[in-house]
Amino acid sequence: MNIGAASRASGVSQRMIRHYEQIGLIPGAPRRDSGYRDYSEADVHRLRFIANARDLGFAISEIGTLLALWSDQDRASSEVRSLALAHAEELGRKARALEAMRQTLLTLAQQCHGDDRPDCPILQRLED
Repeated sequence: MNIGAASRASGVSQRMIRHYEQIGLIPGAPRRDSGYRDYSEADVHRLRFIANARDLGFAISEIGTLLALWSDQDRASSEVRSLALAHAEELGRKARALEAMRQTLLTLAQQCHGDDRPDCPILQRLED
């Protein structure tokens, strides 16, 4: 199938498919006589795997590791579990940081009168 069909089948944009080829997450697709890339069902499956991993917030480097583990039938599932737990911990850390930022903004917004006066604690906080 051509790149458009692979994109529709996998839910990954054509631009990202080309990018994933360029960085080696998927092998370069063979070319037809017409010059168009020719993707297989296995390529589409791999693209879906990558898209699902991206949806879970895995970084490209982590996805490369996951792909290697996925294709290694001799690997221990503990390796995959360890990677998932480390990623979950990182997501938790980021969620706590985002919540702290959110609370700061809400507090600053409560302190702002939101009227015609120029003084604003939000801008003052950003200035500090």
